[in-house]
Amino acid sequence: MQPITPDAHGIAVLVLTVVALFLFTRDRIPLESSSLTILIILTAGFTLFPYTKDGEVAVGPMDFFAGFGNEALIAICALMMVGKALETTGALQPLANVVGRAWSSRPVLAMVSTLVAGAILSAFMNNTPIVVLLMPIIVGASLRSKFPVSGVMMPMGLATIIGGMSTSIGTSTNLLVVGIAHDMGGFDFSMFDWVLPVAVVGGFGILFLWLVAPRLLPDRTPPMADTTPRIFSAQLHVKEGGFADGKSLSEVLAKADGNLRIDKIQRSESLFLAKLPSVIIQPGDRLFVKDSPENLKHYESLLGATLFNLSDSEHPVDEETPLKAEGQQLAEVVITRGSPLHLRSLAAARFTSSYGLLPLALHRARAPSSQVTGDLNLIRLRAGDVLLVQGTREAISQLKDSGSMLVLDGTTDLPHTHRAKRALAVMGFVVLAAALGIMPISVSALVGLGLMIATGCLTWRDAAGSLSIPVVMIIVTALALGKALLGTGMADYIAVSFVGLTSALPVPLILSAFLLLMTIMTNIVSNNAAAAIGTPIAISIAGQLGVSPEPFILAVLFGANMSFATPYGYQTNLLVMTAGGYKFGDFLRVGIPLTVIMWIGFSLVLPMML
Repeated sequence: MQPITPDAHGIAVLVLTVVALFLFTRDRIPLESSSLTILIILTAGFTLFPYTKDGEVAVGPMDFFAGFGNEALIAICALMMVGKALETTGALQPLANVVGRAWSSRPVLAMVSTLVAGAILSAFMNNTPIVVLLMPIIVGASLRSKFPVSGVMMPMGLATIIGGMSTSIGTSTNLLVVGIAHDMGGFDFSMFDWVLPVAVVGGFGILFLWLVAPRLLPDRTPPMADTTPRIFSAQLHVKEGGFADGKSLSEVLAKADGNLRIDKIQRSESLFLAKLPSVIIQPGDRLFVKDSPENLKHYESLLGATLFNLSDSEHPVDEETPLKAEGQQLAEVVITRGSPLHLRSLAAARFTSSYGLLPLALHRARAPSSQVTGDLNLIRLRAGDVLLVQGTREAISQLKDSGSMLVLDGTTDLPHTHRAKRALAVMGFVVLAAALGIMPISVSALVGLGLMIATGCLTWRDAAGSLSIPVVMIIVTALALGKALLGTGMADYIAVSFVGLTSALPVPLILSAFLLLMTIMTNIVSNNAAAAIGTPIAISIAGQLGVSPEPFILAVLFGANMSFATPYGYQTNLLVMTAGGYKFGDFLRVGIPLTVIMWIGFSLVLPMML
């Protein structure tokens, strides 16, 4: 084994890689900002300090821009947009209906069918739309059948990650590893090359999620467990001699500490007053207000008024005549990437006026134990946050039918259009063309995107919204770091060091140790970053050992996909986290045993390919 001595450029790249992995774990720094920072340092550094061998530039800044045109990235972006068309057209609704009916009649069978269906679907499309499809079904079935949603939501999400491992197009990570392996050594994997090992090992994972995981998860109570309205519309009748009698509107609001929400002021059957601070309130005026029952009764006493339901001006609100919220219902709006609310505040999106829904509370994905209940309008929303809203059934249905947001309202109704069959046909073409070797997946996905747009299954706005800038930037930056590690010889140095540390072990145990290393890394940083950096190292390790690189490449692929143990390891984990009412420890409770099962399984299967 030839000794390798790292040079200054290699050491600098290694340090920068460590810095990048650290930045990728910082929640307060946007992933795309961290990626851009690393890319700038990398390109500027190799421009100011050229890396030459034998008088020629060995690695230049232009090499790091190649990631923007990488075949794997093109395929990933095209498949994101094609998957969005399946989501917006409701193409998978027939499956949703079958699963929904199963939950109502046979919940035990429905559980395993949901896990298997999610895993199979995720083998052919990004698992985020699959989770988006299944979440409303599970919430609706939970509310009707009275079983804890927390026992199902996380197993469903993790099952889609397992299924996504099984084909080259299952996740962006798979496409990235296959693309890098092809670029580096001409290693060509077909779509179904590793279906069998994933089916065997993943089968044990699915059994664990079905039979054991629900027993490990405590019953959590998400916001939708209570479907009664939180906010009621009512009217306060101003009485003679009460505090509000003869006071200005500004004085009345000040008495209520500025918390009283008055929609309108009615003086007679046909006269409504402008809500000016100087307007004088008179006996007989009706203040149309909106708040919780407790607050409304408090304002009734405070202002010396009488509280009535909105549609009943004869019977004051009391124990015999409680407050009513006709036609009002609750829903959860889960913030997803590409949603009109993603990375925006409710005020900036004009949420209340645009959708006719009242925000009640916010559950933050990154701080699930805290619930924000104050002024929600100025909070910048992120993927995985869950907004609890109240409104009429029609307003909630319109929001759900728009397909622009993930709405959980206790029903299994999903958006569905007459273009659903076209979208399924196009997706079938994309998969078959790649599977049969008629054209590369990057080409078939691009053709599929064109067909989706040409047939009206996808608008350019939805296509653009489906692209994730963080995913694009992390892939480009990780590819650049991988190229720098390889070009400066640091990948070979890391491989030699790893082989040196494990030299006393048989090759199968070295392979198992490398798989475990990739698994740990992907639960700390982005799985795409782990994949892009790990693939060149895997090929170098195989070269040092003199064995076939394919098992080590697949060790990267499988390890980088095993994002089970933390809610931040994969974006679908964030989606199910707050919708299921989970805490961080719940992911450790289920994710660590599942990781161990999958790691042992792949450690036994992969050496057979050496």
